[in-house]
Amino acid sequence: MILAALIFYVVLQLGIAVWASRKIAGDVDYLVAGRRLGMFAVGISVFATWFGGETVMGASATIASEGIAGARAEPFGYAICLVLAALAVAGALRAKGYITLADFFRDRFGGRAEVAAACVSIPTSVIWAAAQLLALAALLATVAGLPVDITLMAVTGLVILYTLLGGLLASVVTDILQGTIVLIGLVILLFALVDHAGGPAAALASIQPEQLILIAPGESWLERLDAFAIPILGSIVAQELISRFLGSKTAKIAVRGGLLAGGLYLAVGFFPLAFGLIGAGAGFDASAGDLFLPNLAAELLPTALFVMFAGALFSAVLSTVDSALLAVSALTTENLYSRVRTKAGPREKLVAARVLTVVAGVCAYIVATRGETIYGLVELASSLGSAGLLVSLLIGLHTRFGDEWSALAALASGLIAIWLGDWVFEIPGAFLFSILAALGGYVLAGLASTAVQRQSQV
Repeated sequence: MILAALIFYVVLQLGIAVWASRKIAGDVDYLVAGRRLGMFAVGISVFATWFGGETVMGASATIASEGIAGARAEPFGYAICLVLAALAVAGALRAKGYITLADFFRDRFGGRAEVAAACVSIPTSVIWAAAQLLALAALLATVAGLPVDITLMAVTGLVILYTLLGGLLASVVTDILQGTIVLIGLVILLFALVDHAGGPAAALASIQPEQLILIAPGESWLERLDAFAIPILGSIVAQELISRFLGSKTAKIAVRGGLLAGGLYLAVGFFPLAFGLIGAGAGFDASAGDLFLPNLAAELLPTALFVMFAGALFSAVLSTVDSALLAVSALTTENLYSRVRTKAGPREKLVAARVLTVVAGVCAYIVATRGETIYGLVELASSLGSAGLLVSLLIGLHTRFGDEWSALAALASGLIAIWLGDWVFEIPGAFLFSILAALGGYVLAGLASTAVQRQSQV
């Protein structure tokens, strides 16, 4: 029954993708849904994209094994990120009619900055997609009783096919339909968990004091601040997020949709927190890793409800990984391929985008086979290269200070700093260090360019 129901969900997803494919005439339709999304669609879609495998499964598992200290970004970090993104960048970017974040770098800083921004953003989206593939594989492994490595290969093929057909429009429709079912399932599962623990009082009493410690043993204030900065600041420049804003009908809708998404995330993000804390205290195996939540749901819910919950969760995570593959496809097509094929029309770029979607899916699969946990991959995706993008975007969007060399210096400085700080020397606060380095690179290059211009005018 469970496997049959899951097949039904897969067929439903593909049906939505086929329906959406009939509305796709060019790259704009495929990558930003033809810019016809309303506030509700933007808000639900942004929320559902962020509230994917990382939050529902990854964060629950991490909190169950490490307590609040293991996943402090939930729910406040990412909720703040969405609100800041809505207020600081959504409206301004949508007003320009861009398709990707790198389009802004081209218009504001020049062609070399555009290519550099795309090359920095692409690996981040591939890693994000890999995290969601792991979530899908873990869920399917629990439902079907198959090894994770087999299910990982199967879901990769499914995701590539789904993304290839439907583009962003199919992803948004799925978000709206399945997001509602996921929310209902989370409420039911929480009631079932509290009842299993012996009622609300017993459930709260089962939470161990060490689970509520915000700061991990031996952690400094700088490391704590860095852990919050990664989700809050690092995700603002994610193409997966920005594509929803760029797909909205107007700039005002982009802003309002982002604020709606932030509010939803803040409210619903407490569910994984409760599952991790109460579930571990109620005796569920915290060492199960990313399978913690699926195992909990399988044991507590009746078969029919578990089938509905698992299917909706499967669809929600599928939509999230679809967004990541589309991000890679958009950046590669619009900001790399189009520079080589300068006369390419919408139809040619649509074909290129779909081919590059397949390439992105294969790359994400390779990364997923080497990833340790869902949450770890998402943290890496949020910090890798985002410092230079963030600094250049915020300064370049709201001031006229800085030129092409400023953006290039910021991107290079941020990458070098995160590489040295996080991977080579493993210093505390490596992400914050990378932001400061990117800011320093941007400002110094900007001042140098200004001095050269003044000298040439003398």
